[in-house]
Amino acid sequence: TSTCEIDQGLKDKMRQFRFSKSSSGDSAIVMKIDKEKLIIIEEEEVNDIESMEELVELLPENTPRYVALSQKVTHADGRETYPLIFIFWAPASSSPELLMLYTTAKMHLQATLDIGRV
Repeated sequence: TSTCEIDQGLKDKMRQFRFSKSSSGDSAIVMKIDKEKLIIIEEEEVNDIESMEELVELLPENTPRYVALSQKVTHADGRETYPLIFIFWAPASSSPELLMLYTTAKMHLQATLDIGRV
């Protein structure tokens, strides 16, 4: 069980996102918790990310977020894979209440979305 539910639209979007492949750069889905309804929702989808610095610039400075990052990996034999990476963005300047809320829901979200790399 978790303190927050996961929006069904987000689950559906993640299912599609898992199997999509960006033609240029990495892609990410940024998620947040709606504090009123205690539900995890999509905040935005970002495509064609060229660097981690670019992704960091998109994230809020004082509020936690979850990020599902699809990162293109080219192997030595030429194969391309797009593993999903789960990122828990938790700036030190976030309020303790928000950090606690996001921390308690993190494992449930990660397990539900079936993202192994953290």
